[in-house]
Amino acid sequence: QVQLVESGGGLVQAGGSLRLSCAASGRTFYTMGWFRQAPGKEREFVATISWSGGRTYYADSAKGRFTISRDNARNTVYLQMNNLKPEDTAVYFCAATLSASSIRGSDYNSWGQGTQVTVSS
Repeated sequence: QVQLVESGGGLVQAGGSLRLSCAASGRTFYTMGWFRQAPGKEREFVATISWSGGRTYYADSAKGRFTISRDNARNTVYLQMNNLKPEDTAVYFCAATLSASSIRGSDYNSWGQGTQVTVSS
């Protein structure tokens, strides 16, 4: 199993940018995903990237604004978030799976502790 630690969250004004990082310990042959959970809402999928980085997939809410990437030499996955909106406010989690890319949280078996992103209007 892999251990995941997110960082990079914070408070930003609408229209601003943040880059989240997820440092993984252990092997890197995992599909990685980013999910988020806002207060009172269910966890939702944001983006996923294959272990090679060759395939990515985004939720509609993230398309055109967010970019997922990875640096396997650094065992780190990133989520670049641009043009942030107040509705992006949530705790963001990274997750890992040995399966193919998936938008289902239940397919991921390792999770980080989360990092808070707050977007003010």
